[in-house]
Amino acid sequence: MTRHTIAMVGIAGGTFTMGSDAHYPEEAPARRVTVDTFAIAPEPVTNREFAAFTRATGYRTVAERPLDPALFPGAPPENLHAGSMVFTGTSGPVDLRHLSQWWAWTPGANWRRPFGPGATIADRADHPVVHVAHEDAAAYADWAGGRLPTEAEWEYAARGGLDGAEFTWGNDPERPGAAGPQGGPRANYWHGEFPWRADRGYGSTMPVGSFPPNGYGLHDTAGNVWEWTSDPYVEHATAHDCCAPETDEHAGVERRVVKGGSFLCADSYCRRYRPAARRGQEIDTGMSHIGFRIAA
Repeated sequence: MTRHTIAMVGIAGGTFTMGSDAHYPEEAPARRVTVDTFAIAPEPVTNREFAAFTRATGYRTVAERPLDPALFPGAPPENLHAGSMVFTGTSGPVDLRHLSQWWAWTPGANWRRPFGPGATIADRADHPVVHVAHEDAAAYADWAGGRLPTEAEWEYAARGGLDGAEFTWGNDPERPGAAGPQGGPRANYWHGEFPWRADRGYGSTMPVGSFPPNGYGLHDTAGNVWEWTSDPYVEHATAHDCCAPETDEHAGVERRVVKGGSFLCADSYCRRYRPAARRGQEIDTGMSHIGFRIAA
């Protein structure tokens, strides 16, 4: 496989407080963790970069491949077409306990057609690539001469040197209208009434680097898209999955940790655009709000 290299940011190793005891149970316990020196990409992989990978290698993502019915016993026939999970906002307020109201398995949805058949990424070249399964992200990382970061590396880098801070920019919530270095918009998470009415300019992915970087010069470590890591997901406590409805087809499927939150994180529902936040994602499933960045 022809290799491709991209610029990385060097992160000096150190010890930091990983996780949190103040938010969702799966983040606990807060504990001291040491990471070695490593490097990490300053931004998530974009559609433009992923397209270069597929042109060079002929790679087809999991969402583009036909499904084997033997691997999904009991699945409805309409769910056995190649596709992915697509977010669709509701027409009004809904009971937030039922995720299936805004998530739908969509045949034909993949990284090239993020909203399903008929959609394109022609005007989204600099948006983070989405609808990538874990093996898709790992294949790109190998082609780029890197790997996926561990959960500890990702969180350490996302904190930008602010050990124990609630957000990647500090402890104070975003203040969009405030002046000065701590004011202004800070991340692409859900602004508005979830999941039906987003404020103008929100409710979808944005071009990478649309917001100020953290202390290490990394963009999009809060919101925009959840990012794959290499670590298997282990629940530290009983957790509620805010982002993907459970289905019988996914019973027993291995999960890996994703970090960083996404454009769907809403303060009223899923305040997971914080560095300590984490969730487990089935390795065989891409979604509208999952991407990745690489490390080395």
